[in-house]
Amino acid sequence: MADVTEASIRRALKRATDGKAIDAGEATALLAAEGPFLDDLLAVAGGVRDAGLREAGRPGVVTYSKKVFIPLTRLCRDRCHYCTFATVPHRLPAAFLERDEVLAIAREGAAQGCKEALFTLGDRPEERWPAARQWLDERGYDSTLDYVRACAIAVLEETGLLPHLNPGVLSWADLQRLKPVAPSMGMMLETTATRLWSEPGGPHYGSPDKEPAVRLRVLDDAGRVGVPFTTGILIGIGETPAERVDAIFAMRRTAREYGHIQEVIIQNFRAKPDTAMRGMPDAELRELAATVAVARIILGPRARIQAPPNLIAGEYSLLLRAGIDDWGGVSPVTPDHVNPERPWPQIEALREQSRQAGFELRERLTIYPEYVRRGESWLDPRLAAHVAALADPATGLAREEARPAGLPWQEPDDAYASGRTDLFATIDTEGRTGDRRGDFDSVYGDWDEVAAHITTEAAGPRIESEVLAGLKLAAENPAALLDPAHEDKAMALFNADGSALDELVRLADDLRRDVNGDDVTYVVNRNINFTNVCYVGCRFCAFAQREQDADAYRLSVEQVADRAEEAWKDGATEVCMQGGIDPKMPITAYADLVRAVKRRVPGMHVHAFSPMEIVTGAAKAGVSVREWLTELHDAGLDTIPGTAAEILDDDVRWVLTKGKLPASAWIDVVTTAHQVGIRSSSTMMYGHVDHPRQWLGHFRVLAGIQDVTGGFTEFVGLPFIHTNAPIYLAGIARPGPTWRENRVVHAMARILLHGRIGNIQCSWVKLGDEGTIAMLNGGCNDLGGTLMEETISRMAGSEHGSARTVAQLKELAAAAGRPAAERTTGYGRR
Repeated sequence: MADVTEASIRRALKRATDGKAIDAGEATALLAAEGPFLDDLLAVAGGVRDAGLREAGRPGVVTYSKKVFIPLTRLCRDRCHYCTFATVPHRLPAAFLERDEVLAIAREGAAQGCKEALFTLGDRPEERWPAARQWLDERGYDSTLDYVRACAIAVLEETGLLPHLNPGVLSWADLQRLKPVAPSMGMMLETTATRLWSEPGGPHYGSPDKEPAVRLRVLDDAGRVGVPFTTGILIGIGETPAERVDAIFAMRRTAREYGHIQEVIIQNFRAKPDTAMRGMPDAELRELAATVAVARIILGPRARIQAPPNLIAGEYSLLLRAGIDDWGGVSPVTPDHVNPERPWPQIEALREQSRQAGFELRERLTIYPEYVRRGESWLDPRLAAHVAALADPATGLAREEARPAGLPWQEPDDAYASGRTDLFATIDTEGRTGDRRGDFDSVYGDWDEVAAHITTEAAGPRIESEVLAGLKLAAENPAALLDPAHEDKAMALFNADGSALDELVRLADDLRRDVNGDDVTYVVNRNINFTNVCYVGCRFCAFAQREQDADAYRLSVEQVADRAEEAWKDGATEVCMQGGIDPKMPITAYADLVRAVKRRVPGMHVHAFSPMEIVTGAAKAGVSVREWLTELHDAGLDTIPGTAAEILDDDVRWVLTKGKLPASAWIDVVTTAHQVGIRSSSTMMYGHVDHPRQWLGHFRVLAGIQDVTGGFTEFVGLPFIHTNAPIYLAGIARPGPTWRENRVVHAMARILLHGRIGNIQCSWVKLGDEGTIAMLNGGCNDLGGTLMEETISRMAGSEHGSARTVAQLKELAAAAGRPAAERTTGYGRR
């Protein structure tokens, strides 16, 4: 800290004392505080902590979790230079603990009143060690994570302990699969210093899972999935003070954006024999205390901060003064397998040390009290009974006298046929109850952090030669505009206006005439949104409701079948079924809905379930997307809607959707569906926080899928409806696309997808009559459906109704100067 001076420490300390936000430079200066400066720093941090505990309703309470440590496997594909936990196969009796061994540890913990089963293991050992791969194969597990999931369920059902999973780096899909079996998960960030991973001799060199960018992505994905998550930093492994501060700010960013960081651990490096870093000096306790205090000031009063009590050489009072409010997991049964040379303190000794410092020690669960009390959005319903059996409902802390007992891990009781089930009709007569959900200020994350991720791109000066060259290529070889070599021409066309836009639209409509003729097609169908209960927290969605909200509803399987039968009697050939990601929807419900419709109306085409619904259902069932889709196909699912695409660019998706599936997962679901014989539509929602270059990228993705599978039946442009959209109400999104943008997107869809996707549909619900007629004269050949009911766009504020008769659709076509023709879902003529 050569650049840190006494004056800079004093200035930073003054700002912190005055309650002002400190920046990275000031935080770095405070890490150097010693003597009276350190005392003052600890006093400020302790005050921040105390304010947070008062706000949480537990002043003077410091917590811990009574746990058992389950070292499921000590094999790992990484090579961290300070780790003694990871080892090699010949030093172990077996690659993994057997299920019975896991349960034996858990049962002993339950007998002694433990409530947490901490699963710790190496990252994906089967990718490095043949012995691990063989062990899993012999027992029928595809991966380590499959085995983790199975063991977690066994612990829940047979002992009642609550699993906390630390399996290392996880993808969004992995987190989706594991959330139903664990109230909380964790992964240490450790550091954001990339050089410690990338440079030879660094502590993480040769460890693919320790790349800081990868670990930061895990933290964000955990937030997107809604997992109460523990993370932290390891200090003294070679990082600079500035790098340490950077890591703290990185944790703050993700915590603010998603609200899921339940605990931050500040852990000091302790050198271990028989490791490459055995000669490194331990991190000093003064350094640890200063780091805890700086973390407390940066992360704020609501953060829960822990320092492991077995690594602090008895300096309990020092760390409490620094601002911790948690001692982490302490086990009366198992050792700390990561630091076996440093035993945990006895719980009564820890209680006495806390008392001497002026604090009451209380037991918590592995899921922190705030998340216990918030309930469903953070806790899968299959875990609710297990948590409720051990939690004090008033505080969310553990009931210390409670003893775990095994409970079934199962779907909740049928919760359907409830709420405002007539919303599909009354949305047009009575409207929605309010313009936003009751949890608007918390469910979507910190709006300032969200806004910071928006990427913009100015249109730039219009270059006439590029526009003319683009129009020429559009006339001669339309799909070539997707080629990166012609990107400037494509971008010029996306920004076209005036006479150039008129010419672009004319070219698109000429292509439409060549491909489809003059008939304007439509399908007689009914939308059935079977539930609007959803906790994903998509920031553009005004449809989703919490279970207790006035507009929330669920339909029973029989009610859905009733509506399908009504639609059939009115001439419908298709039902389109989609719903919110309702945590209480049973795994079997998706296939049950399809079977119910097919039983009632065998000839009805079932067009159902967005890629988000499919990937979530597969994750809850613990099966692959291919298996899940095959089961649905066998049940009678005919096609799927290509919704949930929004913009297939994660830079946009993570601003727009918070927790919806990443672009790669959408591509995987749709591609897999096509491969198992389920065709789909394709869509793009535009006009919010996106820009034309991202539209071009989206069309390239769709074209790439179509080149491989040929499974898309049509493309549907979906203008963003802003009126009640949370991201618009928060002042971040723009108020939908302009008239020019609507014209250009539909025209470019026709041109760019020429030869790949022959049907371009416009949405009368979103565009209205005037817009629909214009798009029919600008490249579109299809009106979509009669719908009969439409709730999603109407909840967002669309003013163009929720149903059209066949006669009204024919009138729209006639207004565009064209005849209308009824079609099937697959674009055959009726």
